[in-house]
Amino acid sequence: MSTPHPLTHPGTDLLRGKRVLVTGVLTPKSIAYAIAAASQRAGAEVLLTSFGRAMSLTRRSAQRLSPPPEVLEMDVTDGTQVDAAAARVRETWGGIDGVVHAIGFAPEDCLGGNFLAAPWSSVATAFEVSTYSMRTLAAAFSPLMAATGSLVTLTFDARVAWPLYDWMGPAKAALEAVVRYLARDLGRRGVRVNALAAGPLETIAARSIPGFETLKSSWKLQAPLGWNSADAGPVADAAVFLLSDLSRAITGEMLHVDGGYHSQGAPLIEVVEAAES
Repeated sequence: MSTPHPLTHPGTDLLRGKRVLVTGVLTPKSIAYAIAAASQRAGAEVLLTSFGRAMSLTRRSAQRLSPPPEVLEMDVTDGTQVDAAAARVRETWGGIDGVVHAIGFAPEDCLGGNFLAAPWSSVATAFEVSTYSMRTLAAAFSPLMAATGSLVTLTFDARVAWPLYDWMGPAKAALEAVVRYLARDLGRRGVRVNALAAGPLETIAARSIPGFETLKSSWKLQAPLGWNSADAGPVADAAVFLLSDLSRAITGEMLHVDGGYHSQGAPLIEVVEAAES
């Protein structure tokens, strides 16, 4: 059994005095929840965002954090809500040090081997929510950041085509490009922009990906360090690092937190076979 990473222990001060906005928290199994909890343990003040019917889930999850953070309503496709959330952050904190973009969605007809048949209306939704929203958050919140600000997003390494992932792949590839362009434009102000490429983790979003169970079991076997798909802690700790001043000279980067799977050339045989069956 692996030893818990030091950042998961109470008392670490990497984010002492930092103020961090975390999007995408639904349940305690959300990667964003693990990041919010790790940020608090590292000393940060945290705000969460949610919207619509998900607000009740996010508020319930927020009560499990210590201290329970405020949950702001913010649909990233609604400019009025985004502006209102930014105004609330300014009112609450005066400024902000970090933003975690943990937002992604694709309609069902964009996944599961439907790449050639998916209509543009569905693909456009996937890109607006999963990709363009990173630019939306950067435009709204980077003006509230000092010269040590950090934006962090989550991706699933889009340098290759994954079986059954279909249009979420190009959406994530575009997100990774957005990271590089934002790094270019915000770097002159000292604001950093980076992505975390996590291995497969058991979240609500993962349930909508066909073949996920096979993917995670194959990943565990092929990653040199192994992979625990039930443990988002390593990803959360890496996010804390990117939000902290220890990453002050890192921007435009995609940091793999995947047990080393990306470094290996072995194919996911089981996933390929499942996709073809």
